Amino acid sequence: MGILSRFYRSFFLSLRLYLALGVVIVLFVTAFFVPVFFQVAMTALVVCSAVLLLDMALLYLPRNAMRAERRMSDRFSNGDENEVELIIRNGYNFPVQLEIVDELPFQFQRRDFSMKAGLKAREEKHYTYKLRPVERGEYQFGGTHLYVRSAFGLVTRRYTEALEKAVKVYPSFMQLRNYELFSIKHKLNEMGVHRKRVIGHSMEFDHIKEYTRGDDVRTLNWKATARRGTLMVNNFIEERSQQVYCVIDKGRNMKMPFDGLTLLDYAINASLVFSNVALGKGDRAGLVTFTGKQTEVLPSSSKKVQLNKILEQLYAQTTAWTESDFERLGVHLRASLSQRSLLILFTNFESITSLQRQMPFLRQIAKYHLLLVVFFENTEIKKLNEKQVEGVEQIYIQVIAQKFAHEKKQIVRELAQYGIMSLLTTPEHLTVDVVNKYLELKSRMMA
Repeated sequence: MGILSRFYRSFFLSLRLYLALGVVIVLFVTAFFVPVFFQVAMTALVVCSAVLLLDMALLYLPRNAMRAERRMSDRFSNGDENEVELIIRNGYNFPVQLEIVDELPFQFQRRDFSMKAGLKAREEKHYTYKLRPVERGEYQFGGTHLYVRSAFGLVTRRYTEALEKAVKVYPSFMQLRNYELFSIKHKLNEMGVHRKRVIGHSMEFDHIKEYTRGDDVRTLNWKATARRGTLMVNNFIEERSQQVYCVIDKGRNMKMPFDGLTLLDYAINASLVFSNVALGKGDRAGLVTFTGKQTEVLPSSSKKVQLNKILEQLYAQTTAWTESDFERLGVHLRASLSQRSLLILFTNFESITSLQRQMPFLRQIAKYHLLLVVFFENTEIKKLNEKQVEGVEQIYIQVIAQKFAHEKKQIVRELAQYGIMSLLTTPEHLTVDVVNKYLELKSRMMA
């Protein structure tokens, strides 16, 4: 019964067989009126039956002629193209045509994914495709199905390989790797990241060097100048081992989508890259996430394992539909962080009113820490402002869009009025803009 069941589940009749049977039926109908066609119809039926049996024998006599293997990483990078490789081996002694159906995780919502291919006798081929996840979490891959046909094409045999595998989708570590590669190749400026010359004003002395144009004259070392007979300056290294924290708002205002990803995911991806840059600069990177009544703090550290800790904590973050409690955040930061730190706050304000509700708490945080508020420009509103309008209705829509865009700029001015730094950026430029702002602050010796 098991053999019959497996045969039944793997056996499919093709469209070519139905067309051939249709021709035979037409011949038999014609033979009813013209008896001479009866012999032709019988011959066609016998030939069709013989070819069908031969096709079945070719496909089913070898027990496991087709093999499939799936190769991919144990974890995927969120928001990036991740490569999946399928290796198909043809064990038949004749060429075959096949359709490959890979069972993708339900998060991709693709139920029609398939690839058509042809393999020669005893041939092995590699096929690749790419997947772009837009949610963090665990993705479950199913089996791989191969629908195989011979040259006759009357019957299709299905092979199923149990290739079930769970893959975890982490914040964009591919983006992190790209930044590292560009840094090694000294091409960060091509990505928009600009290294600025740092004039050290810390108390950490490095060495004495000969004066060159552009050096700060306040660092002249007159004793060394007198000994050498040429202008000499003290060289200081920039302050290191500062505490920097990415503070991520997980409230409903971060649920807004952009290009498949939520603002929270963009903030998470940017935080991972920023933390790596901060650790590379010698600073101690930490992480704070908050929503309604929940605030989680990963203490800052400059150890090598810190980036993995940040990655694992970012992987588990989800956005909530509640409004974030900035007052509780301020109290928690006051209790948790004893040292003045640079705080990169990822949040979003759509109106000046929403900012004013939180302004007292932001000012309280800025008393004890260097605060940079990062929020997002609405790209859809920007498109409406740049669009050519026709008609009264479109004029009204554009005026409203301009009002919202103006409020974003007003938020920047409002924050600056109270001495709070801000960064208004688009989701796709978030990572580059945050890293540039951090490098700028380091160059000004504010962080």
